[in-house]
Amino acid sequence: MITIAADTALTEDGWQQNIQLKIVDDKIDTIITDASAASAHHVQAAEADIHVPILLPAPCNLHSHAFQRAMAGLTEFRGSHGEDSFWTWRQLMYRFLDVLSPEDVQAIAALVQMEMLEAGYAAIGEFHYLHHQADGTAYDDLAVMAAAITDAAMETGIGLTLLPVLYQYGGCDQRPLEAGQRRFGCALDQFYQLHDASAKLISDLPADASIGVAPHSLRAVSHEGLMAVAAMSPHAPFHIHVAEQQAEVDEIKAHTGARPVEWLLDQVQVNARFCLIHATQMVASETEALAKSGAVVGLCPITESNLGDGIFDGARYMAHGGKIGIGSDSNIRIALAEELRTLEYSQRLRDKKRNIMAGEATSVGRHLWEAVNAGGHQALARHGGAIRSGAIRSGAICSGAWADLIALDSKALDLIHIGGDRILDSFIIAGDQSLVTDVWSAGRHMVIAGRHIHRDRITAAYASQVKSLRQMALS
Repeated sequence: MITIAADTALTEDGWQQNIQLKIVDDKIDTIITDASAASAHHVQAAEADIHVPILLPAPCNLHSHAFQRAMAGLTEFRGSHGEDSFWTWRQLMYRFLDVLSPEDVQAIAALVQMEMLEAGYAAIGEFHYLHHQADGTAYDDLAVMAAAITDAAMETGIGLTLLPVLYQYGGCDQRPLEAGQRRFGCALDQFYQLHDASAKLISDLPADASIGVAPHSLRAVSHEGLMAVAAMSPHAPFHIHVAEQQAEVDEIKAHTGARPVEWLLDQVQVNARFCLIHATQMVASETEALAKSGAVVGLCPITESNLGDGIFDGARYMAHGGKIGIGSDSNIRIALAEELRTLEYSQRLRDKKRNIMAGEATSVGRHLWEAVNAGGHQALARHGGAIRSGAIRSGAICSGAWADLIALDSKALDLIHIGGDRILDSFIIAGDQSLVTDVWSAGRHMVIAGRHIHRDRITAAYASQVKSLRQMALS
């Protein structure tokens, strides 16, 4: 049990001054405020173990392909076709795939998870589709690549929701996987075995770790595969790439007669367990229908910008009650504040207006922070059993929730002499992770004074692995 005192904190009841949190068994057990401490029926707050000036609920990074971190910054040359796109970017990714070993993946994943914690994320949803050897042959241990991810999570202390991916085909016509895709491919029976083995790995992690399912995309799985995956874990997180690129929309429409999100909503009972990744290519009717489904849209604004995916219609979606979470996808840059800033600025550039993602009574920063906290924790089923008024509460500082917390430096120039929602506005619009002092994931205090407690070891291991990896992939 530890006690954290904060001068100011954003709780589920709004901003509170001079609070104490008692954390027991990785969850927030008790919150003592000025008012409750003064009550005749409440024991006076004791001396805290840790004191921070500003305390916030820490978001989840709901969408990551960890191995792509090793490619960051290496795809910015124009190709031989004169025009580059997502589809030409994939070619370098496949070259990296040809040489990645389980040892490489563990070192890269540990770096990614460490950087996420230092940026302010408490948990990660790893959309894990790198399963087999380079020629597509299964390893003797079918889940050895999943073990690389879970071993990294054990080292870094990040909360992990592992999302094993079913990837069957190279397109809607069910053509065979290309050479670069063979490491992803699974028949349905093999996927069941892989998922079972991955679930065993998750059971060896702390209690906040969990497992979901993830058909890669509508073009990479059959209708039967999609339905089978949806049925195999009916209450687990269900993540899928959808409507990321116009070429994908055109292919799905040619094959099914409907747009991707339109088709998915018609075929599957999309609900609160679903997380649709990107959804940047939707028309108004799809946007509004998806918002009403209760699903979360997983947005990755930095990657979506880098790949030229397009701009998500956030204003319309959230006006209709839609839920969002945030992810770093290709991990080209792991920067929590910048993801949210990019999301808001993309809306401004499209609409030629300001403060698009503000709430009716909250600022842009506060509205986005609370939205991605709630959406991210929902998408990763990371609630810890916190219940209020009959509903599961997650992504907030409240009793019963996992102790996912981030502390900011009130002495930083961007934060001095301000309070309330302006703290979040300044962090997101003007700041960066240098404002982050401490991060807890389910009570595990992994970032202290802005540094992960195992930073030196993790970065040294990454540097050792990535030297030969890049030499082989770029030769």
